Amino acid sequence: MTAANATIEIGLNAVIVAVADGLPQIVQVGDGGTREPESLPFGAFDPLHHRTFEIGLRSWVEEQTALQLGYVEQLYTFGDRGRHRSRGDSDPHVVSVGYLALTRQTEGSRDVLARHHSGWRSWYDYFPWEDWRDGRPGMLDSDILPALMAWAEIPPPADAPPRALNRMERLTLAFGLHADKWDEERALERYELLYEASLVEEALRDGRPAALKRPHLPKFGRPMRFDHRRVLATAMSRLRAKLKYRPVVFELMPGTFTLTELQTTVEAIFGRHLHKQNFRRLVENADLVEPTGATSTATGGRPAALFRFRHELLKERPAPGLRVGGR
Repeated sequence: MTAANATIEIGLNAVIVAVADGLPQIVQVGDGGTREPESLPFGAFDPLHHRTFEIGLRSWVEEQTALQLGYVEQLYTFGDRGRHRSRGDSDPHVVSVGYLALTRQTEGSRDVLARHHSGWRSWYDYFPWEDWRDGRPGMLDSDILPALMAWAEIPPPADAPPRALNRMERLTLAFGLHADKWDEERALERYELLYEASLVEEALRDGRPAALKRPHLPKFGRPMRFDHRRVLATAMSRLRAKLKYRPVVFELMPGTFTLTELQTTVEAIFGRHLHKQNFRRLVENADLVEPTGATSTATGGRPAALFRFRHELLKERPAPGLRVGGR
């Protein structure tokens, strides 16, 4: 497609999420030997072979990863000029439709991923400040918040677009400063503030003036190619919200599981620990699972009852989920 001598290509980015070893892990694509940052899996949309974007996504994901996707949801269309930055922006402009896809890791997929320079990595490697399971991350108070507060005190450029909230108000909402209430669903807002304040490597690579003036950027998580860390932050926020009103967590679980395994998976996604008895009461009151009658001794301790997702729930009410409260 061309417009004003500009070529536009449509691609599909996938944030493929699984939970393994107590971590929310995504499929990342390496650089094949160069020093480029990692990226999300990407495939071109071929309208001659795929009737819809989702069919195209599932097709190339299965081919490149040997993973069978469960729940798939379109996130957003990412098309800002310069997102695949090249000198003079002379290359085709890539408009990418981002997707959130849930799956479970399989042994057979690891070899296929390796052949495509891909593998699994915790999403907290990219957003370490989002993981509160061992308490409040120290980097928030030692590095991130002081840097953001200093930025918030600087008047925005004269040509900056008008906003309903000023910088400090946005910072307060995103990081829960005054109410001391961390909202896990604001992961995207937090990353975008760091980018706007030129505190992440992507800002330097994209040529933001404030980033170019810094001799050294702080190490706030692993960078990604293009705008893929923004796509990942979008998926993180979406999944954390979705778990509260849709039973998508069970796309990440095996057919049978213990309540401890279910809680560990939910905690991994939310990035915080939940009170054991309160969580079990929440699951029971929501009527999300049913006992299988079998037990598991995988932990080596007392046998634990095995449960499965109660599929009849989907016919009974429109929004079954784990309504976990905020911090």
